[in-house]
Amino acid sequence: MKEQSNENKLTEGEDFYYTPEGYKCFTEKHHLKRGYCCKSGCRHCPYGFDKRTGEIKKKAN
Repeated sequence: MKEQSNENKLTEGEDFYYTPEGYKCFTEKHHLKRGYCCKSGCRHCPYGFDKRTGEIKKKAN
């Protein structure tokens, strides 16, 4: 298996955490670092994607 380069390395607690069920959940910081919405309905999506409607609604600051 290919190892991640240092610039792409994920840091637990910063880029993701494990849910009580054992799933990896990406943080808002990770999504912003990635730079785009994957349209998967992520729990911490900073882009405002709504999986039910399929639309991105910009979040109010």
